[in-house]
Amino acid sequence: MLKTKVLFVCLGNICRSPMAEGTFRNAVEKAGLSDQFEIDSAGTSGWHIGEPPDGRTTQTAITRGIDLSAQRSRKVRQSDFEDYDYIIAMDRDNFGSLMGTSSKGSQDRIRMFLEFAPKLSETEVPDPYFGGQHGFDHVLDLVEEASDGLLAHIMQDRNKHG
Repeated sequence: MLKTKVLFVCLGNICRSPMAEGTFRNAVEKAGLSDQFEIDSAGTSGWHIGEPPDGRTTQTAITRGIDLSAQRSRKVRQSDFEDYDYIIAMDRDNFGSLMGTSSKGSQDRIRMFLEFAPKLSETEVPDPYFGGQHGFDHVLDLVEEASDGLLAHIMQDRNKHG
């Protein structure tokens, strides 16, 4: 079976997208589907290439049993638009950047993360970088909800298309 490839994207790839990658990976593992997915994260900027996630991101994830220690920041590559089935943007700015650098044939792969959490009133995952701990906790709440929705969407899509 071909793996479903999912890429989470924020600006610097040290807060939101690493948290989303780890949370989604955790949801996939709990569902017993790890062998069916390839999951990664990247940033639209190259500010933090090679760096681990922000310490506050890592600590917040650990409180819910999510390990981000193996992750390192990277910038979105042109090949990502062809390699990944789902390219998941955390906010409108990064969605716009992705749409602006992708080829027309790959734009349908780019989605907003919180569209997979329709019960939430928010449409964007806010950047917690300049805030306090509450912001990181809130981001984790959002990405947990959206991860469950994204996984359900992918599995439903697979069932529809064989």
